[in-house]
Amino acid sequence: MSGLIDQALAERVLARALANGGRFAEVFAERRQGQTLAIDERRIESVQAGAEEGAGVRVVDGATTYFAHVDGLDPAELERAAGEAAGALRAERTEPRPLQARDAVSLPIERRPEDVPAKRKAELLRELDERARGRGGEIAQLNASYAEARREVAVANSDGLFTGDDRTRVRIGVQAVARRDGTVETGAETLGAHRGFELLEDDPGQIAEQAARKALTLLDAVPAPSGSMPVVVGGGFGGVLFHEMTGHGLEADHIQKGASVYVGKLGERVAEPLLNAYDDGRLPGEWGSDAIDDEGQPTQKTKVIEDGRLTSYLYDRLTAERDGVASTGNGRRESFRHLPIPRMTNTYIAPGDATPEAMIADLDRGFYAVSFGGGQVDPATGDFVFGVSEGYLIENGEVTSPCRGATLIGNCLEALAAIDAVGDDFFMKTGICGKGGQKVPVGTGQGHVRVRAMTVGGTER
Repeated sequence: MSGLIDQALAERVLARALANGGRFAEVFAERRQGQTLAIDERRIESVQAGAEEGAGVRVVDGATTYFAHVDGLDPAELERAAGEAAGALRAERTEPRPLQARDAVSLPIERRPEDVPAKRKAELLRELDERARGRGGEIAQLNASYAEARREVAVANSDGLFTGDDRTRVRIGVQAVARRDGTVETGAETLGAHRGFELLEDDPGQIAEQAARKALTLLDAVPAPSGSMPVVVGGGFGGVLFHEMTGHGLEADHIQKGASVYVGKLGERVAEPLLNAYDDGRLPGEWGSDAIDDEGQPTQKTKVIEDGRLTSYLYDRLTAERDGVASTGNGRRESFRHLPIPRMTNTYIAPGDATPEAMIADLDRGFYAVSFGGGQVDPATGDFVFGVSEGYLIENGEVTSPCRGATLIGNCLEALAAIDAVGDDFFMKTGICGKGGQKVPVGTGQGHVRVRAMTVGGTER
């Protein structure tokens, strides 16, 4: 179990946790380390490295969960945390089952990032800076960052499960600022994966050029149009639209609270038959992938929409128990200081058979939303607003002027039902998803997708 906690200690902690009753107990131990660097105005700065370890203990009794956590992995402190979690109970002791170790095959790492000298990482950031500035003199400012993180976890519970995982992620990001005659525009791009430093050995500088291209293109942007029109959503990070407007609504805690527009819709048609969608925590090397979730459940590929019909929600252990189904391996937590809740992993619309060119060529007038800069969704009503960070007009079947100031406004169910083409150019991008005060890495993906009609909120007069 990554050397975090031995079986005998785990058994003592679980026994202590159930000393006053309870139907389930769990200990989650964790060790994490990481390093970050940044470059700003050609200077390497913000070089930081850190490490920490600790454990959380929870006891479940009926519908109530008791939780305590402790910094460090000292055996006495772990048993004390278990005693704190059990302190509110007053029933007879519950006996946990003997632990049985279950191996989990962690994702392979070819080159451990902690073994790469900081000098090489600084050289990488300088390369990003040079590649972006090389796109033209109008690039006025460049920020780039590098981050690596290794997270070793071990999970033991009173059902007899004892397992663990070793997770390493690497990510770089670039933000370029272009300036011309008082107009300032920004372009951003990221590259990340559940991989080692090998991710960055095959032309990572291209993301700097992409960020610079976005910023330079937007210098020539016109005010975005307004009104209802066909919208083509870009591949990769365009998948954040599906992540937000549909994925969160499929997380079982929202469903069970009645706070989702997808309540009671299992088996119903929510999209055209051409649409299939998944949450897949086992995609090799992807940002949101792990061998197990943070409850020790093997991650899996869960089809949430099949031929336009809603087929599954996303469950952790407790929400699965309430619905009498198996966990889908979506119990995730930010750290040992947090309780697991249902969270997406890599959520995506599966490839279709359309080409981006054909989707666009069919439209006399429309809007092309390449990527998004943030937004808001109300899972209970399905209403959403998304800011578009890179968008273009579509006129007479061609992509024409770049636009600034565009937002997409709509309702999840209506937008999902209006998807009439799915592209064959599938790829994934990285994101950090916030929910319930916790942040976790997630992947979003799709090919290009066309929505028959959506409201574009623009600045055109």
